[in-house]
Amino acid sequence: MSKLQTKEKLEKSDILNLFKSGSKSDSDFKIGMEYERLPISMVTDRAVSYEGDFGVCNFLRAFAKSENWDYITDDYNIIGLKQEHDTITLEPGSQVELSIKPEKTIFDLKKKVDLLNKQMMPILDKFNIRLLEYGVSPLSTHKNISLIPKRRYKIMAHYLWGILSDVMMRETAGIQGTFDFKDEADAIRKFNIANKLTPFVTAMFANSPIRGGVETGYKTFRALSWLNTDNDRCGFCGKMDEDFSFEKYVDNVLKSPIIFINREGMPIEVRGKINFEEFMQKGFGDFDAEIDDFKLHANLYFPEVRMRNFIEIRNHDCVSKDMIYAVLAIYKGILYSNSAMSEIDELLKSFSYTDFAELRYNVPKSALSAKIQGIKISNIAREILYIAEKSLIEMDTKEEKFLEPIKELTFDGVSPADIILRNWNGLWNKDVKKLIKYLSK
Repeated sequence: MSKLQTKEKLEKSDILNLFKSGSKSDSDFKIGMEYERLPISMVTDRAVSYEGDFGVCNFLRAFAKSENWDYITDDYNIIGLKQEHDTITLEPGSQVELSIKPEKTIFDLKKKVDLLNKQMMPILDKFNIRLLEYGVSPLSTHKNISLIPKRRYKIMAHYLWGILSDVMMRETAGIQGTFDFKDEADAIRKFNIANKLTPFVTAMFANSPIRGGVETGYKTFRALSWLNTDNDRCGFCGKMDEDFSFEKYVDNVLKSPIIFINREGMPIEVRGKINFEEFMQKGFGDFDAEIDDFKLHANLYFPEVRMRNFIEIRNHDCVSKDMIYAVLAIYKGILYSNSAMSEIDELLKSFSYTDFAELRYNVPKSALSAKIQGIKISNIAREILYIAEKSLIEMDTKEEKFLEPIKELTFDGVSPADIILRNWNGLWNKDVKKLIKYLSK
């Protein structure tokens, strides 16, 4: 919409209504998930490209034909598939992401994922592709992983700053969970608690110590890549204060630079010349700010926990099938129980925002061996699991079973990365083929 056309000016109240529209009754709370995996060639052990006879694009074509999914395209290029409310999309380096419609229970999500995996497996076999449940590309690096032909990703790759932004975009895979709230006060409480929990949960699920065929010295190189990507839009949003609000979250988003806007299906690059607040006040060239501009801009804002008309928790390495649901179970057990949230508040009350910020920087290297105020966080992680498990048992949905695989590791003070490193420096003799075979089980 250009300035030559008449339309009411976008106001902050319009934006705040987007967040308020997410309010739900407790009985309507659901859980959603996004689940990224790395496409690896069974022949070369390297990342599978978008192009080529056995590339990811042709895999999507074959799957769409077999299972009657519709194409998602960008400038006539296939960048994903959709069927009703579920999607299979590609991240910048051809990582395959399942985005599942929110469901009442983790069992319902698992049922959907299991079906999709069963449907994909024969086609993946035909293409000699394995989707690795791992946080970073084990052999190929961003220098030899091409961007998929999506205009948005090309613009982002040119704009995002930080020495590991290319790693983040092209090499990494993670798990994200989404959770509901009943009103603004509930949303802010959950948002603050989720931010405090993320360094601990990131450590518990650390699963990316080997990258480019070598040991990196970090247990989650994926988390390290986010530490070194565009601090204008990454990290913690807010200071975890009780007086935080939708408006304060929006203010943070408004002050971040705009990468691009869309008009009539075409991206118009802004390249950080103005932030969104300035766009609302003055426009950009012939264009005034619209609500869809904010939705796009907010989607290009990448905090550890993102507020929308639900709460999205983002920073966890992709892990094996028996463990992916443990991420969701931890947060469901805590965020969907007032008593569990109170217990977490009590557990973490002595730590400041600075403590959590420092922990976020220490977790990539040390995972559960990292310390907060001199306390080894593996001890706190165990307490977090106890609280989540007790809450899930009280819910009487049997979802506490999903915690079993992570309990086994966390109670021993180790993450998936520790198991990999033990084998890497032992039985595998630093052979990346053996790592990929282990991750392909």
